[in-house]
Amino acid sequence: MWRRQFAVYVMVGLASAAVDVGLLWVLLAIGVWRTAAVGIGLIAGMVVNYLLHMRVTFRAASAADLRSVALYVSIVLVNYLITLGFVEAGAMFGHPIVLWKLASLPVIALIGFLFTRRFVFV
Repeated sequence: MWRRQFAVYVMVGLASAAVDVGLLWVLLAIGVWRTAAVGIGLIAGMVVNYLLHMRVTFRAASAADLRSVALYVSIVLVNYLITLGFVEAGAMFGHPIVLWKLASLPVIALIGFLFTRRFVFV
């Protein structure tokens, strides 16, 4: 069960990351402020992530309810702050923002899996 679930989790995460990072790249290219671009990309990726994890990864028996959405949003907010920390650290040293965004993904993926599995889709 864990192996299959983790494999699906990773695939869903890759799809979500593609939405997240792809949108970040486009927004930065058109001149959107980096903090807003990171937030918009993260939110779009997390919406895709939530819906796919609810239906595919964790096969939730019921539709989204207020409790699960609130818990998920809490995890997203923590992940957003972690992501901003990575991006701002990269910017401080003059490194490409998208590279540091990519570096944050394993950290927020681990946090997301552990907390989502334990608290959101129980």
